Amino acid sequence: MRNLLNFLVKYNYWFLFLLLEVASFVLLFRFNRYQQGVFLTSANGVAGAIYEAAGSVSSYFHLKEVNADLLERNVWLERKVELLESAFAKQGMDSMMLQSLEHLALDKYKVRRASVIKNSLNRVDNYLTLDKGSADSISPEMGVVDANGVVGIVYKTSPHYSLVISLLNSKSNLSCKILGSGYFGYLHWEGTDAQYAYLRDLPRHAEFNVGDTVVTSGYSAVFPEGVMVGTVTEMADSHDGLSYRVKVKLATDFGKVTQVCVISRAGQEEQKTLEETD
Repeated sequence: MRNLLNFLVKYNYWFLFLLLEVASFVLLFRFNRYQQGVFLTSANGVAGAIYEAAGSVSSYFHLKEVNADLLERNVWLERKVELLESAFAKQGMDSMMLQSLEHLALDKYKVRRASVIKNSLNRVDNYLTLDKGSADSISPEMGVVDANGVVGIVYKTSPHYSLVISLLNSKSNLSCKILGSGYFGYLHWEGTDAQYAYLRDLPRHAEFNVGDTVVTSGYSAVFPEGVMVGTVTEMADSHDGLSYRVKVKLATDFGKVTQVCVISRAGQEEQKTLEETD
């Protein structure tokens, strides 16, 4: 306390000077319209800059949530586009029927968001680990997609985690088709480049071109029809010469997968059980 008093006594002239300066500025801006206007304009500018900076920081920390919402929305939009394209291909279908078909089909699927917490690219059998599991209604044989296309299929779960068989896995065989042609085959990764897989068993009379889009066929209980898989980059004969072997550039960049959606369909378990009893 004594040191504080000595400090105040020693610098009392400075404190008196600051007090008088503050008083003079208060009188100046309070009783002069021009100076008052300048002060308010400057104060508003400073406050605006502070609020803008605070908003930018807040927006940055909410980017993860925004990206997750966009991912889920993108999955639904892709599904809607495929349904509408299929519906328009049928003659005599009016707009009311199109709308009914769209809602009926979309109501069959549920989408659950999840984050990738572990991923591998350079093995023969690659897997991803998600931060959601059976406690979040995720179970084996559910499809996994990101904003670009198919990622893989849920292999097994624990209450809070899921293990996903990536498309970059020797055990993965995904039923796919060439969009617009109706011809389908099975996509398989051959353990080399993480950007490419091969579509096999396409019949020799199938007509398609380099650059055509490859999507899920819908012939399994896992994925709905029309989910993006990739694009055709090369065509060649299979080893037996009875079908095509098509090189497909995958739409999903597996080196950047962070946010995914897990897809489930009503009746999926019933269909799986029926097919296994055959």
